[in-house]
Amino acid sequence: MFFTILIIFFCLIGLMVLHELGHFLIAKKFGVDVEEFGVGYPPRIFGKRFKGTIYSLNLLPFGAFVRIKGEEGQQENIEDSKSFAQKPIWQRSLIIFGGVGVFWIIAMIILTSVSFFWGIPTSVPDEWSEGDKTEVMITQVIDNSPAYLAGIEMGDKIVGFNKMIDFQEFVRGNKEKEITLNIKRGKDVFDINLIPEGSEVDKNQGAIGVALARVSNIKYPWYSAPVQGVSITIKQTITIPIMIGTVLKNAIQGEKTPGAQFVGPIGIGKIMTNAFNQGIVNFLMFLSMISIYLAVFNILPIPALDGGKLLFLAIEKIKGKAVNPKTEQKITLVFFGLLLGLMLFVTIKDIIGLF
Repeated sequence: MFFTILIIFFCLIGLMVLHELGHFLIAKKFGVDVEEFGVGYPPRIFGKRFKGTIYSLNLLPFGAFVRIKGEEGQQENIEDSKSFAQKPIWQRSLIIFGGVGVFWIIAMIILTSVSFFWGIPTSVPDEWSEGDKTEVMITQVIDNSPAYLAGIEMGDKIVGFNKMIDFQEFVRGNKEKEITLNIKRGKDVFDINLIPEGSEVDKNQGAIGVALARVSNIKYPWYSAPVQGVSITIKQTITIPIMIGTVLKNAIQGEKTPGAQFVGPIGIGKIMTNAFNQGIVNFLMFLSMISIYLAVFNILPIPALDGGKLLFLAIEKIKGKAVNPKTEQKITLVFFGLLLGLMLFVTIKDIIGLF
């Protein structure tokens, strides 16, 4: 368990470090001085200056940061030719976008690797007969359903059934009778006993409260694996905002969205632990989704995020002059406080959910 937590921790920190590396490399490319590249947040444990930049290791292990000269509008740096503020808008935009772009690149690399080495888990119909072995997988577990109470988790595979219809008929034929399911979770295989309800929990989840998919890991040759990596990244990038919009719309209308949950770092860690337990492919697929989520979230035009900085640059382009640095800092600080408060609320919710 400790080893799993360690891997997840370094993966999440790694995403943040690579994100900041994107800002760093493009800033250097355009001749902007980077004052510090830090892993973790201050107070500083260790720092070494190299070619004008301090590379530091810091005490609070919650991410990484770069301090770019003139980015925050420091008056002493604004007139410096190597200051962020002195660069054309298109260069400043690319420096800001560089961090967001890294998240998409990471997702593409992960998905390309999975496509080539292991195969992309793909939902196929019961009639499908090509390729490697297929498995019936749990894609959703309804709260307080027989499956949920028995300990079945999303991503579990039901051994002994090759087609969804066969499993569904088995469950329907044993309503209100105890059945034993042979479950595969990662490398572990074990039995779970449960009793299907006499009436369906939900028209889409059947009598034990799960949604199913018939899944096959489809591999791609080296020349088409990158195409799959790019294609899946684009599709997910389009799907995520639509899904978020649906969740928000349902929340406003007082309706629940099955399978949707709002989680913070602890919740993400818990889900990643479950994905890791389901095997390397599930873990890498989820890590790629996290990377895409971070890209989409970061590009939102909200002050305190990269998208907010791009918004201020767009205003500068339209008005012909920059937003007053003090005004920008005050607005950013307000939204940073709101985001911090939201994160604190979600984290407390995640902690309560652990007990």
